[in-house]
Amino acid sequence: MRSSDSWQIPPEFQPDPRSLDYNLDIALSSIVSLRATIPADAFTAESLGTERLGQGVVIRDDGLVLTIGYLITEAEQVWLTAANGRAVAGHVLAYDYTSGFGLVQALAPLGVPAMLMGNSGKLKPGTKVVIGGAGGPTRSIAAQVVARQEFAGYWEYLLDDAIFTAPAHPHWGGAPLIGPHGDLLGIGSLQLQHQAPGGDILPLNMIVPIDPLKPILDDLLTIGRVAGPVRPWLGLYTSEDANDRVIVIGLAGDGPARRAGLKADDAIRAVAGNPIKSVAGFYRAMWALGEAGVDIPLTLDREGDVFDVKVTSADRARFLKAAPLH
Repeated sequence: MRSSDSWQIPPEFQPDPRSLDYNLDIALSSIVSLRATIPADAFTAESLGTERLGQGVVIRDDGLVLTIGYLITEAEQVWLTAANGRAVAGHVLAYDYTSGFGLVQALAPLGVPAMLMGNSGKLKPGTKVVIGGAGGPTRSIAAQVVARQEFAGYWEYLLDDAIFTAPAHPHWGGAPLIGPHGDLLGIGSLQLQHQAPGGDILPLNMIVPIDPLKPILDDLLTIGRVAGPVRPWLGLYTSEDANDRVIVIGLAGDGPARRAGLKADDAIRAVAGNPIKSVAGFYRAMWALGEAGVDIPLTLDREGDVFDVKVTSADRARFLKAAPLH
């Protein structure tokens, strides 16, 4: 997200180095700010913008940076700035749509240490953590894990065990979740509004846990994506209404759903004849039918008119601009 150079976290929410079992300054020095430029004709330019700002964290001594993938998808230029002030160009290596992780290789030494990956599976609600920010303690926030649960994103994205933290970091995109031992346990993805008991609105950060990266990292580094079948993608945005209906709230460019004639406000009642009542259930039913290219039979309700339609799914990556070679 956009930010000025002068922002900082209020002092009362900043982490206290004296309360930690690791060197906070060393841990935070692994974080870099990230700026990506995207062509105006890119598939994601309208929805995500042509200039994207966020953060990343160095995870290998050779300058491999982990961030959240939406910051770098279709980027033609990426710049990384370390805490020591050094700014270097980066090359986009991969964006894994299933996990949401993105990888960038610094094209010159950053001169900062790598942060070790920890075990996010052991992270429980109530654990005190730090959501780090590029720029040191004044741009980092002392937080707490408030939940571990499923998260269904409107853009055909599903995490089985997302991490939710509070208070929310205002510049969450790509921000690392640092565990009690100073290790990397997740990457910031979103800020969400949660209605607490009593009606108060509590901003939360949704964090992608680090464990799913470990078995796919070699594939991402060698071929730029996870080896094996690709999930079918329809190019639609969905939400649930008060009646447990899955509603189309938008369409992604000239994707499969638009080509098949789907429209905003269509209610998706069934996939291959099986009723659905949640966005997560819709995704699982769709993905269970096969890999990208498979026909997805949908039953739609459009203003009371119920009908069936087949959508020929696609590989999402085929609609996106590839990273330029360096």
